[in-house]
Amino acid sequence: MAKRDFYDVLGVAKGASEEEIKKAYRKKAKELHPDRNKDAPDAETQFKEANEAYEVLKDPEKKAAYDRFGHAAFDGGMGGMGAGARGGAYQGGDFASAFSDVFDDLFGDMMGGRGRGGQRATRGADLRYNMRVTLEEAYGGVRKTISIPTSVPCDTCHGSGAEGGAEPQTCPTCSGMGKVRAQQGFFTVERTCPTCGGLGQIVKNPCRACGGQGRVQRERSLSVNVPAGVETGTRIRLAGEGEAGLRGGPAGDLYIFVEVTEHPLFRRDGVNLHCRVPVSMTDAALGGDVEVPTIDGGRSRVKVPAGSQTGRQMRLRGKGMPQLRGGAQGDMYIELAVETPVNLTSRQKELLREFDRLSEDNNPESSSFFSKVKSFWDGMKG
Repeated sequence: MAKRDFYDVLGVAKGASEEEIKKAYRKKAKELHPDRNKDAPDAETQFKEANEAYEVLKDPEKKAAYDRFGHAAFDGGMGGMGAGARGGAYQGGDFASAFSDVFDDLFGDMMGGRGRGGQRATRGADLRYNMRVTLEEAYGGVRKTISIPTSVPCDTCHGSGAEGGAEPQTCPTCSGMGKVRAQQGFFTVERTCPTCGGLGQIVKNPCRACGGQGRVQRERSLSVNVPAGVETGTRIRLAGEGEAGLRGGPAGDLYIFVEVTEHPLFRRDGVNLHCRVPVSMTDAALGGDVEVPTIDGGRSRVKVPAGSQTGRQMRLRGKGMPQLRGGAQGDMYIELAVETPVNLTSRQKELLREFDRLSEDNNPESSSFFSKVKSFWDGMKG
């Protein structure tokens, strides 16, 4: 059976670029891999055919010979380009070479990447700081100074990790790649370089101040602007204020998590505030005025309607919390709590008993409740 044209196998035009050939092979390798096509008997043959085509077309010299002589360039009669692919069957080393390229692209990012040219510096870790603010501070916003223990660039070596600030040298083991390869049977296995630890560089004379790390531990003070309207769970990100990078790498970020402490007077519900205000039994019955505090430190006088009961709410518009990053202002809700008098004198008790005798028609909720109770009991008797 005649061999198919390698360009047709990969589905690319004859003048395709190296990147287009590689992209087409990646697609074919994913589609035809035997592990994904266990019920398709032809998949393995097509998979090997795609590997053979890619092994030739990815190499400029082999590709030029194939473009000129076709399959005859590799049959031993046209100058002997080699028997790397004969009869559609691949030798182990050639297949591993072809598949390792696509393996790097498919899984390199997930496994940390090959780091072509070497991972010369490592980004510093992100840091977290838990900050507590009062409700008043959350209302108006506040600027706070915090101290955080963190890694900062070494002043002695200027973050390079080398004595005197000298530049690190390319690792001789991995040639700056940060990873080394080892052939294990059918596959080529890639692992972190044991000499440089994946950095791609080594420091021959480590800085004595930082031990070659390029960073030292130090407590640092920062001024943080907490915007008005924050609530528990709000996260503030300070870019580049995290841990210093290794050997001159970029610094991480600092994340500040805000917790708003409970207030003795106000209960927060989003942008709204609730305040429970006690009123005397007399004011609740006859009506009156009560003075209440507001979160901005001011005062508001609220009129209590006659006949008010415990739990009655009144709203003060615009007296709540500001919305984070601008926008509407919340409201404040006053909840009345009618207070029962205690430690009564004999005269007070006498007056209350007299008042109770004269109040048969002044307690509509009690009359309604006991009327329902009587109906319930009569129903049970029936």
